[in-house]
Amino acid sequence: MKIVAIVQARTGSTRLPGKVLMDVAGQSMLAQVLTRLGGCNLIQELLVATTDRPEDDSIVAECKRISVPVSRGDRDDVLDRYFRAAQLVRADVVVRITSDCPLIDPEITGKTIEAYLESAADYASNGLVRTYPRGLDTETMSFQTLERAWRLARKPYEREHVTPYIYEHSEEFKLVSVTGETDYSSHRWTVDTPEDMEFVREIYHRLSGRFSWRDVLDLVQQEPQLLDLNRSIVQKALH
Repeated sequence: MKIVAIVQARTGSTRLPGKVLMDVAGQSMLAQVLTRLGGCNLIQELLVATTDRPEDDSIVAECKRISVPVSRGDRDDVLDRYFRAAQLVRADVVVRITSDCPLIDPEITGKTIEAYLESAADYASNGLVRTYPRGLDTETMSFQTLERAWRLARKPYEREHVTPYIYEHSEEFKLVSVTGETDYSSHRWTVDTPEDMEFVREIYHRLSGRFSWRDVLDLVQQEPQLLDLNRSIVQKALH
């Protein structure tokens, strides 16, 4: 069984253009995401799925620099991009990660993969019922599940956001929700705005090495003013 983490990345962003290649503690945000995912021993291969647009040649160059394979596909039909990337590497299990999560945690990602494997589910996610900070989001699914969504999803938002067809059709798929004992879902650790980037950079400035999501929690509890940096940011709606 081949478990592949596919990280979607493009330079186009309405609120923070080029964010994926912006500097975070001396590396691009994309490189930081991939480095952290490399700490999850259940992931057998990493792949970046970017677009076929010329503006994303820079992402291909960055992947080459850090020796991570890359595939290219449609800018807006991200579901098609994911399916063809998974097909290319012959993945049996697909772990979906977005490149705007530089605090992604290998422990939480691993926990989600384990839940998928142990339950014989079609799809497992820690975002179905949120208890973890936004920015630790991990989705795990079989290639067959991804393929079924690719064939049947028709609505634009289903194609753009990859997995809505799966989790909105629980009658067709066995879904598993991965939750923690304490609700930390009010924390925002993803990067979509300059304020989010400032928060993440401050975290990396204060912590070093292989810090965990619990280290980040401890830090913001010790320095609650850090939470003010992006407290006002509202998550974009799915539709």
